[in-house]
This record gives sequence, C-alpha cells and structure tokens, in this order.
Amino acid sequence: MGFKLNQEKAPIKEGLEEFLLRRIVPFDVPGHKRGRSNSELTEFLGKRCMERDVNSMKPLDNLCHPVSIIAEAECLAADAFGAAAAFFMVGGTTSSVQAMIMSATKRGDKLILPRNVHRSVINSLVLNGAVPVYVNPSVDSRLGISLCPSLTDFEKAIVENSDAKAVLLNNPTYYGICPDIKNITKIAHKHGMKVLADEAHGTHFYFSDSLPTSAMAAGADMAAVSMHKSGGSLTQSSFLLVGNAVNENYVRQIINLTQTTSGNYLLLSSLDLARKKLALEGSEIFKKIIELATYARGEINQIGDYYAYSDEIINGETIYDFDITKLAVHTMAVGLAGIEVYELLRDDYDIQLEFGDFGNILAYISVGDRLQDLERLVGALSEIRRRFKKSTIGMFSHEYIDPKVITTPQKAFYSAKKSLPLKEATGKISGEFVMCYPPGIPILAPGELITREITDYITYAREKGCSLTGAQDMKTERLMTVDDS
Repeated sequence: MGFKLNQEKAPIKEGLEEFLLRRIVPFDVPGHKRGRSNSELTEFLGKRCMERDVNSMKPLDNLCHPVSIIAEAECLAADAFGAAAAFFMVGGTTSSVQAMIMSATKRGDKLILPRNVHRSVINSLVLNGAVPVYVNPSVDSRLGISLCPSLTDFEKAIVENSDAKAVLLNNPTYYGICPDIKNITKIAHKHGMKVLADEAHGTHFYFSDSLPTSAMAAGADMAAVSMHKSGGSLTQSSFLLVGNAVNENYVRQIINLTQTTSGNYLLLSSLDLARKKLALEGSEIFKKIIELATYARGEINQIGDYYAYSDEIINGETIYDFDITKLAVHTMAVGLAGIEVYELLRDDYDIQLEFGDFGNILAYISVGDRLQDLERLVGALSEIRRRFKKSTIGMFSHEYIDPKVITTPQKAFYSAKKSLPLKEATGKISGEFVMCYPPGIPILAPGELITREITDYITYAREKGCSLTGAQDMKTERLMTVDDS
C-alpha cells in the first residue's frame, strides 16, 4: 500500500496513543466506556488496559478492511517474516488455519496432509467439505511419538492424487519434528498444488539461521503462525502469512467469513509490538533460547532414565530437521507416563508445563524464560525420579494410531448420529472428535472407523488423567456414532 517500511515503528500502538490523547467522549461500544462501568474489572485488568479496549473507527482503522494503521502494521509484519502479505488474526491460530484451508480448497477438493494435525485442520474440513487424503506419519517406537511423513511418502500421495488442490504440512510438530518442507513444496508446485504450513509452533524459525527452514523461506504459499506461542504476543493473536502466488484479496474475504468484526485492539497492538521486538532483536533472543534449551537438556539427561532429545534424532527422512528450542522429555524409563510427570510438577512443585502425553512432557521455552526457572524444573524432575520411579510394565508405548477413513469429516459430523457406550462403539463410524488436549491432535475424527485399539487408547488416556475433549459426553464414556440404521 505504499507504506515506508521501518521495523522500529509500531503503527497500531502509536495510533492508540495518539487517539487517547484526544480524550474523545465514547458513545460507541464497548459498553464499559474505557473502564468506567466496573471498578472491580478495571482494578483487576488495569486502567491502561481498559482505556485501550476500543472499537474500530476512522482514526484506528478496521481489521476487516484495513487502510491505515492496521494496513501499515500488516505490511511491516509481512516484511519481517519474508511474506508477500500478512493478516492480523484475533481468533487464535485456529482461525488462521481455517482461513488458510478454506482459501485453498472448497467442498469436494482433496487436501493432502499428515494425520497428526491439530484439530483446527480437521475442523476446517468439517466446515468447508474438503476431502482429506492422509499421509500417515511413522512412529518413533522408542519415544512413542508420531513423526513427519517422508519426502517419498508425500511425493507418492501427490502423484496418486494429482487432482488435489493443496498439501498441508506441520512445521514443526508439537515435539519439534520438521519435514523436508523445501523439497515437498517444489514437488507440490510442480503438480500445481498449493502448499500450506501449520507453523503454530514455528514463529522463531523466521529469526534464526540455527533453526529449521520457515515456510515462507521454503516457498510455501501460506503459513499460520502463532505469535502468542513463541513470539511473545497476547494469547489468541496470530499471523496468517501468504506468498506471491496467492490472491491476498480473496484470502481477506475468506478471513472475513468467520473472523470477528470487532477486532480487539489489545490483541492487535500486542501483535504489532511483538513483531517489532522480533524484527529488531529476534536473532539475539532466539540465540539465548537455544542456549537455555541446550543447557536444560544436558542437565536433565544427567539425572538418569529421562531422555531430553534433540537434533541427534534427525534421520533426514521422517525427522528431516528438529527444532532445538523444544524441550521435550521422554519419561517412560522412570515408569511414569508423561501426563503423570506433568501433573506431579504442577500439583507438587508449582511448575506448569505445556503438556504431558503417554510417554513425554514438553516444557515450552520462549522469549520470557529465565535460567533460574529451568534450574527449578531440573531439580523437580530429579526429585520426582527419586520419589516415584516404578516399573514400566503395562505402559502404552505409542501415541499414534493409523485411522481408517470411511467418509468425509463433514458428512460424518452432520449425519444422523447415535450415542453408544465406548465398548459398544467398536466397528461404528465416529460422528465426532476425541483428543487429548493439549496437544489437540485427534485420536479419532468424524468419518473414521472406531476400533478396539482406539477405545483401549481412550480408556487408558482417561485412567492416566489426560484431558479428553471433543466428544459430546464430557466424560468420554460414550461416543456419537453415525447412525447406520
């Protein structure tokens, strides 16, 4: 739009400051009127916060149709991330993923993707009716985690489904595993397919030469980037990045189908300021984070039984690259499921991790972490091993079950359904999701066959204390199945 790019600027923050100096009398929404309506709320959140919770208007631009400060901030974000355009998203990276998929596909179109995707991906298919073509990831039998499909796996799927419209990649997975995104992108483009990247956990890739290749650097067409995870913005704020071959005006239309017309300026300004920080200091910030993660891994691996893995697991295929900022720790040799260590750290040591699954925990290290906090984590893990170590007999050894897809997510989700007890649901088609959250990767998605292996997995996860979400039955003792009567 002809803006002069200067990464030291923060247009939205500066626009808000200028607006507040004018002392405009508010006869618009929000109804709290700069915090005057509720002193308890204002005291809790702070006067400065409440004053900046304002509505779209000419001096502050409009998220749905930006022409001034938001437009300038989006241009700065695109420049910082090496994209042709960037969109400010206030519905979390879920909204970025949904807009990305719905921009690239429509009902009946094929989307090639790994099955170990976040639920937001399959939710998108429920909404727009696109058809998933799953490329099943292999599983690391030692760590019990799903990896990335190899370049060969993706190429096979692309050749066999030459009518597919797009390929979606996790870059990285929750555990830090990365695909060969550059070469997969080349193959997909050769066959006329768009490449979409879920980079919810890859914001930092754009600001360090010591980390895996980012989607935009690899030539991908679109990327959903969680600035609030490793980028330092407020929760629920995200970027959607697009490349030169994408019609950004059409993408804006798709975004406006589902994104709020009341963009929150606290979220918008946090995106603006976080982008500024990373553009100016990102290289140094992530150098420090890499050092912290490397230190913590070394200390944890000296405890015994725990395995904090890193780039030594790279095999050039299903683990093409690894995000060394991820502090993922395998716990099974201690005789404890990851979720059990997760809960012990929270309940006994006041340490909150990102998640725990059957065999692993993840401590998310990012822009705000300190050495003393990592030392406290290492000490707690050592004590947990001393206090709670037990036999590994009877423990589940893997996190991923290959799905048997019977029908599309949309058709199954909107079909007539019947509620059945978990054990009686075996052999039926699922009409809903079941997942452990976090990380939010479905164990079961609409349209997939419910097998004994899956119901055993759900039962085990429930017994171990995993937070199971997605099903209508909040206890996940029953499943909604497609009514075949």
